[in-house]
Amino acid sequence: MNFLLSQTGFNFGAVDAGVFVLFLIAVIVISTLKSRSAGESSEDYFLAGRGLSWWLIGFSLIAANISAEQFVGMSGNAAQCTGLAIASFEWIAAITLVGVGFIFLPMFLRCGIYTIPEFLEYRYNKFARSLMSLFVMIILVGVSIAAVIYLGALTIDTLFHGMVLFGCIEVNIITASWALGILAALYVFIGGLAACAWADLLQGSALIIGGAIVMFFAFGEFDKMQIADMEATPQYQRPAAYQSGADADMFSDVTDETPVLQKFQSINADKLHMIRPLNDPNIVWTTLLFGIWIPNFYYWGLNQYIMQRTLGSRSLAEGQKGIVFAAAMKLLIPFIVVIPGILAFNMYHKDMANEATIDRLANAPTLALFERLSAGTPEAADNKAAVFKFDKDFACLNFDQACAITKFNMTQQKADAAEFDAKLAESVKKVADANAAAKIDMPEAVVNGLAVQAMNTELVKGAKTEKELIGYKYDAAFPLLIRNLPFPSGVTGFVLAALFGAIMSSLASMLNAASTIFTMDIFNEYIKKDAAPKTQVFVGRMCVVIFMIFACLLVPVLADPKFGGLFKYIQEFQGYISPGILVVFLFGLCAKRVPGFAGGLTILCGPVVYLLLKLMPSTEAMNYLNHMAITFGVLWVLMMILTLMFPRKDVRELPQKTDMDLTTSKGAAICGAIVVALTVALYIYFW
Repeated sequence: MNFLLSQTGFNFGAVDAGVFVLFLIAVIVISTLKSRSAGESSEDYFLAGRGLSWWLIGFSLIAANISAEQFVGMSGNAAQCTGLAIASFEWIAAITLVGVGFIFLPMFLRCGIYTIPEFLEYRYNKFARSLMSLFVMIILVGVSIAAVIYLGALTIDTLFHGMVLFGCIEVNIITASWALGILAALYVFIGGLAACAWADLLQGSALIIGGAIVMFFAFGEFDKMQIADMEATPQYQRPAAYQSGADADMFSDVTDETPVLQKFQSINADKLHMIRPLNDPNIVWTTLLFGIWIPNFYYWGLNQYIMQRTLGSRSLAEGQKGIVFAAAMKLLIPFIVVIPGILAFNMYHKDMANEATIDRLANAPTLALFERLSAGTPEAADNKAAVFKFDKDFACLNFDQACAITKFNMTQQKADAAEFDAKLAESVKKVADANAAAKIDMPEAVVNGLAVQAMNTELVKGAKTEKELIGYKYDAAFPLLIRNLPFPSGVTGFVLAALFGAIMSSLASMLNAASTIFTMDIFNEYIKKDAAPKTQVFVGRMCVVIFMIFACLLVPVLADPKFGGLFKYIQEFQGYISPGILVVFLFGLCAKRVPGFAGGLTILCGPVVYLLLKLMPSTEAMNYLNHMAITFGVLWVLMMILTLMFPRKDVRELPQKTDMDLTTSKGAAICGAIVVALTVALYIYFW
């Protein structure tokens, strides 16, 4: 029986609805029952009483990490030209986790800290701790939480847009955002970290199983689809050998009867390796040398909402075993996230183009505004300087519309629109000459699209533009798989529950981490020092509510296509704080005589250096991961100079505030070495 049918055509049966609701109820009930003592002390609420076992830590780390950021954002990047190379964020993380388990974790547990910033007070001073707390809290709430809520809401909107619930609530990105935020805040409000960990156990298992189910059915549908209906990658992004001509067709060596894996490898040959050229929008080969390690070590070793699980471990050995277990699972994630994203573009590229056209917070209102202004409505008098940008995909898919927009922009910029044809011909010649020099033979329609896009970009350079029009909604890749794949009854409900479980796990973890930092590093230090444990728990719970509301209010802002995909947005904004914080921690471990003021000063300089690199003409076009690498180098030199000029006279030793068993796990060390070896093998195979 059809239970729900949205305007998008997504069928959701009564059995699916039952599975979905029962799973979410089970998560909330079990997590709250397992955390009944969370309100008794701050250690119970924020660190689960320091009693987490390795298997709980491992699943919790994965569930807290894998969310809409991966299933929607990373899958969307894979649908672009980047392909499998975006998996570096997962595979490099596996090596990073092993390092964190045997370098960072022993120190943190020995100090008995509640928050990662607390460590900086022991090595530097209170100012460094407070500054890191403030920066991390801003990034958590304003970037990570808001982005994950938006990506989850995008999934709901893609699947159920236009549906009316209870006769008055229309499903859209805004209403979906509030529903996700409230559900995630509910169980972390009640049970703190213990509730998060037990919810993560259920949701972490479900997301891996659910992702595997999606990949299995995606390959099945891919095998059935005719080659003529597929697309490998946008024409202008193809390698030179596959631009045009029957002899150079990307599909020339496969037929509808070709075995599915061979067909997938042949069609996506340019996407199935880890090395990407310098013009890739998401990750380039140079970042693998250094840049990508900075956000990874920051995220897995110094990120409160991740490390909070390991800080709650019952012993060092349990924490190390949990971390290595999570590292092993990280090797599997690209196969259930990245591969489906590539398959989604192969099969549903037309749907991605349609999703871009009807985008409720970007393309649709922007195009409507353009139509009104170009028609000379009274609104045009108030928008005399309004101009519009569009990307290459949009220009190639909508050439006539791109030309109309460019002509309008010429008028707005006081240029002579009568010269449009001549200027377009000049731009076409430039693109054609560049292709000839690179020995690329593109179809005429693609050359024309690239030419008008380049012409318009130069025309509006430096002008304040409306939201950029996009050709494909790449972030819709995974939601489109869920909507279009022929799952049996009940399976759709489970897959959707797994996805939303992952989203809620990450949101709950981030909310819990942000509330912990505010309570322990700000409230307890500056507002009411040494507050009673129940007061601390109360403040933490109030923070959960406030942070959730603030993040939901930011969601409409994140729909702007200028962010270039939300996975990239999250990673890029982390760059304002991650290089400085990582330098301060690593330098503090290496040099005992580093002066106290150097920590806070370096953290303050981090965003300044990173921003300057993004604004300088010579480095503006550089990949953001390379910006992080340069920022790290500059700040490391700064710390060296400060230490040589102002060495601390009294060597500050780290405290030992815990009676926890700090014996290293030999079994975890052996398994960690195996994980590192497997990661290297994957890079060699897909190089």
